[in-house]
Amino acid sequence: METLESELTCPICLELFEDPLLLPCAHSLCFNCAHRILVSHCSSTKPLESISAFQCPTCRYVITLNQRGLEGLKRNVTLQNIIDRFQKASVSGPNSPNESRRPRPYSATLGGSTRGSPASSAMSLERVGCQFCDQEPPREAVKTCVTCEVSYCDRCLRATHPNKKPFTSHRLVEPVADAQLRGLACLEHENEKVNMYCVVDDQLICALCKLVGRHREHQVTSLSERFDKLKAFQVSPARVSEAVMEASKTSVAQTLENNLTNLVKRNSELENQMAKLIQICQQVEVNTAMHEAKLVEECDELVEIIRQRKQVIAVKIKESKVMKLRKLAQQIANCRQCLERSSALITQAEHSLKENDHARFLQTARNVAERVAMATASSQVLIPDVNLNEAFDNFALDFSREKKILEGLDYLTAPNPPSIREELCTASHDTITVHWTSEDEFSVTSYELQYTIYTGQTNFISESKYTTYTACYLTLGCT
Repeated sequence: METLESELTCPICLELFEDPLLLPCAHSLCFNCAHRILVSHCSSTKPLESISAFQCPTCRYVITLNQRGLEGLKRNVTLQNIIDRFQKASVSGPNSPNESRRPRPYSATLGGSTRGSPASSAMSLERVGCQFCDQEPPREAVKTCVTCEVSYCDRCLRATHPNKKPFTSHRLVEPVADAQLRGLACLEHENEKVNMYCVVDDQLICALCKLVGRHREHQVTSLSERFDKLKAFQVSPARVSEAVMEASKTSVAQTLENNLTNLVKRNSELENQMAKLIQICQQVEVNTAMHEAKLVEECDELVEIIRQRKQVIAVKIKESKVMKLRKLAQQIANCRQCLERSSALITQAEHSLKENDHARFLQTARNVAERVAMATASSQVLIPDVNLNEAFDNFALDFSREKKILEGLDYLTAPNPPSIREELCTASHDTITVHWTSEDEFSVTSYELQYTIYTGQTNFISESKYTTYTACYLTLGCT
């Protein structure tokens, strides 16, 4: 009984299913529990009516609702019937006609109390009043007649429901609420109980649905016939076509065995697949480490080359600087020497002009005048020619090409095919010149040109030409 009760327990409220819904994933859920799930997804911007899907709490399958919402889902009638029988078996009393064939679900406990299943304990907590008592409040019922669907207190039971004909065939159980005795209500006619099964729509219906409702032209069957058919073919009460049901002849054990074999085979395949994936993951880790090490090695080599070239170019710049400064220092010394001679000549000429003695003036003036005239006329001697400048014209640094190459560092890929420049191609009676351009000017070192020469015969002569020309053109002789 405990195992059966666990199968009949809702995964949300952990109680026996109440008005169970059959989800598309074949799991079941209480109607109220499903409604609470939808309410939990509501917000100020998302009302209850706008929620069109929720997840099954057992398998997380997404359940899509139609315009009717939860009412559009089918009731799990078979599960409800099992729960009803389970509850009746748990609460049946000594007056039950089948009591001799049914094990008692109660066991004696300390203090003379009686304790059954959780379902019976829960129902015992709910006080059921007698429906025949005139007093208010009515006395507590001690039995419920399943046949009459009426609950009785001890006094009314003896007075109105004696254990005599025609009541001997009635089934008396522990007090049950009136709502639990009523059958399932029709979805379209709330005051009617379902008593038929529509085969076309796979839905429980009432008599009004068949008489005046949308099922009046549909094929229907009785609930007992439908139940017996489902039990006979041992199929799930999920939506299954009649053709599949009629064709299904396999017992539950065989079906379970076949499914189990397939499941074991699938698990084995999944394990093999998972082992392969794990091996691939390990190989990916190894390859990643190898490529990272290769990347560091290649980049370090590039950095080392740049460092060495930097040192070489820096040495050249320093050598040029020393050479320029040495030549400039020599010219500065020459200029200083010329300046000193010219300054001495100027001083001597000024002294001669200030001389008042006629004899002395006549003696030195002619010599000084000649020297001044000679110095003025010979400007190249007095002012040396400076033929050096501060610019490093021979050291024009332009690494734009190298920068472009470095910016394009990546995994080696095949270059794009060159494009033929038809406007530059020419042809004569014995030669053809082909021009092309390539977007990968730095990575392409050679081109392969394939061509076919028509000889006028039935055969063609096909040749291949390899070239490493820097210019993207080639002239072919057709002789």
